[in-house]
Amino acid sequence: CGSDLHYYQDGGFGPIRVREPIISGHEASGFVEAIGDGVSGLSVGTLVAVNPSQPCGHCHYCGIGQPIHCLEMRFMGSAMRLPHEQGMFRDHLVVPAIQCHPVSADVSPEEAACAEPLAVCLHAVSQAGDLKNKRVLVTGAGPIGLLTVAAARYAGAAEIIVTDLADAALARAPAMGATETVNVAENAEALSPYLEGKGTVDVAFDCSAAGPALRTAFAALKPRGTLVQVGVTGDVTIPLNMLVGKEINWRGSQRFDREFAEAVDLISRRAIDVRPILSHTYPLEDAVSAFEQASDRSVACKVQIALFDHETGRTE
Repeated sequence: CGSDLHYYQDGGFGPIRVREPIISGHEASGFVEAIGDGVSGLSVGTLVAVNPSQPCGHCHYCGIGQPIHCLEMRFMGSAMRLPHEQGMFRDHLVVPAIQCHPVSADVSPEEAACAEPLAVCLHAVSQAGDLKNKRVLVTGAGPIGLLTVAAARYAGAAEIIVTDLADAALARAPAMGATETVNVAENAEALSPYLEGKGTVDVAFDCSAAGPALRTAFAALKPRGTLVQVGVTGDVTIPLNMLVGKEINWRGSQRFDREFAEAVDLISRRAIDVRPILSHTYPLEDAVSAFEQASDRSVACKVQIALFDHETGRTE
């Protein structure tokens, strides 16, 4: 995930800083090796996607059905709390059974590990309202942007335009459901038709958190259109004149809740096929190379670290 890269390269992102040693990683799948007494619905050898989110279940927000905003949230691989919540870049985990979601044996562990980012994107799409027959813009064609494309297509969007600065990233977008791609570094004028008449886009998802991309999204949206903010960063300049003048509905989107189980189901049925975003898999001993590769957007998309033998499903 991009947050893993920020922890590794920058020591954090925005106000969230690494203050002690941390095992990162919050997108993971694995095979059950043992189960505790009283656990049902799981068996040894089952491939599961692990939900990193652990809301407390008793605070105010959990009580009103908003566990995403849990006051005592424990999220694996996160530096928000101190002590930090250790993540899943390790060969064995002991987790509550409720965090383990069985995945169809027809899909690979690499696909199953995409349940978490797909859940993020399903939640973002839920924030946008009805997308059926809508024109959608997605700014940023990294893994989250591309999975947002897939989620929007699954939700019924009729037209999905994707923008990015890298041709390699955009090349994957049609397989995820994009109807048009625009490299705004080389051909920004291709967006001109979408900016006419105060904008022609119904819903935009900003998955980059870059100032220019945000401005593009505001410019392309119709009056009273919806912008869902998926990407996060530090402070950016906000085009207030367009926000106010066009009465844009700008909504944040934070992680996920029920969407994790939905993501597992969609991946298991390949109702959303995540394979086009999978670009590289490295063994644990080459983890440094994996992080370096993931930083090179000219060739990389979703880079993963394998901590088990693919043939046996066992840890190496």
